[in-house]
Amino acid sequence: MESDLRRSESPTPATLLRGNATRLAHRARGLLVAVSAGMAVLTSSVQAVDVDRILKSVQRYGPPAEANVKALRQAMVGVAGKDDLAKLQTINDFYNQHVAYAEDIDNWGQTDYWASPLEMLGKGAGDCEDYVIGKYFTLTSLGVPDAKLRLVYVRASIPGAPNGYIAHMVLAYYSTPDADPLVLDILQAMIRPASQRPDLQPVFSFNAEGLWQGVGGTRAQGDPLTRLSKWREALTRARQEGFH
Repeated sequence: MESDLRRSESPTPATLLRGNATRLAHRARGLLVAVSAGMAVLTSSVQAVDVDRILKSVQRYGPPAEANVKALRQAMVGVAGKDDLAKLQTINDFYNQHVAYAEDIDNWGQTDYWASPLEMLGKGAGDCEDYVIGKYFTLTSLGVPDAKLRLVYVRASIPGAPNGYIAHMVLAYYSTPDADPLVLDILQAMIRPASQRPDLQPVFSFNAEGLWQGVGGTRAQGDPLTRLSKWREALTRARQEGFH
């Protein structure tokens, strides 16, 4: 089942998305000591972030990753203690503006690789799955419950695409279990309710706790960590790096 899902939901073509993500800014700026000081401020408000582990992990990715973690820390400090909507907008904007779109084959030399947040920040680039994973773990580390967030595979209507659509992934936020979810996306900068995104047709959704058909309340059979090996691997790496 897992392999079938991966084959049917191929990565988003870079030629369709490159114009929707800006190139990495602030490269090679900031020292690790500055990152450490800022992260200390963050950890006083956000207990889900393992500061020491993140700082140790980021060093292997070099100065660009350290600069990006510094910028992410500043964004997280700015919304720590604020409501979920403020966190959603800030983190969605951060990743959309700091990470460039790149196909996995160009970024990682693989046809399908799901990067952890630090791996993506180290590269300064990622594909749709990577954006969603980064947003998901940053928001859960800010205290947004797993149960309110789902990674959603969709078919996105794109003029000129084969069959009229591309395989894509977005992050959905549910204020309540039966709410119209808000969609965090790289195709549109503005966060909108799913009901206002007729260009997106959900296929299935998941998080660390479950797997669902589409975006509704009907659960699919099986453990998402068993059926989706790429998700399991990304989840493990992110937690090893210090994200909740």
